[in-house]
Amino acid sequence: MSRITGLFRGGHKALIPYITVGYPSIEATLKVVPILAESGADIIELGIPFSDPLADGVTIQKASFQALKNGVTVSKCLDAAKELSRKVSVPLVFMTYYNPVFSYGVEEFCRECAKSGVDGLIIPDLPPDEGGPLEDACWEKGIDAIYLLAPTSTEERVRLVAQKSSGFIYLVSVTGVTGARQSLAANLEEFVARVRRAARQPLCVGFGISTPEQASEVARLADGVIVGSKIIQLMEKSDDFVELKRFVTSLRQAIDQHL
Repeated sequence: MSRITGLFRGGHKALIPYITVGYPSIEATLKVVPILAESGADIIELGIPFSDPLADGVTIQKASFQALKNGVTVSKCLDAAKELSRKVSVPLVFMTYYNPVFSYGVEEFCRECAKSGVDGLIIPDLPPDEGGPLEDACWEKGIDAIYLLAPTSTEERVRLVAQKSSGFIYLVSVTGVTGARQSLAANLEEFVARVRRAARQPLCVGFGISTPEQASEVARLADGVIVGSKIIQLMEKSDDFVELKRFVTSLRQAIDQHL
């Protein structure tokens, strides 16, 4: 059992915040991740900036663009993860696109992830039927390969992801890109139930979650709550991150109502 899978034992509901490595700076990344962990995060998703983040909305696109302007590379993200893995005990997961991984070298990337203390990989543009080389490299290094499903996923795709994903399955709550939204999708409960019938893995929901009330509703249905754009927006407000800490604490409290 991986460190990620172990978090869900006993019905624990996971809080998974996302940040872009190097936004607004590497120094901010190194400061914020421990704050997230102290505030109740169970897993922290670290975005490796990429020039064409097709699954991301305006907030994360902007963060990725600025991080690239700051000179953030895959190697610098690995260095940041290594430093963070010494500071926090929670699992770290990289979210990136396949191009940077392929360019770096799949086996070498997974080897360096393992050395840096990374527990899982989320690659939104890698279809599960083409993920064999990455899965093999992850398996060899004890890293979870986490696949995504959308509300539009066919039953065949759901079954395939249920066979291949490890750690958890990432459920995209809406058809579209990331970004804070006013309400959750009306069909979310049905979507979670549909995947639950095919999968044994924990199910974590992301895209569009931006309030404690939404986090509570998602925790009622699923095993984990992923919050990204709102986290980045709060990071932009001040460099003491007091409001961010207050927000993440409120998410934790909302989720814990369903333990």
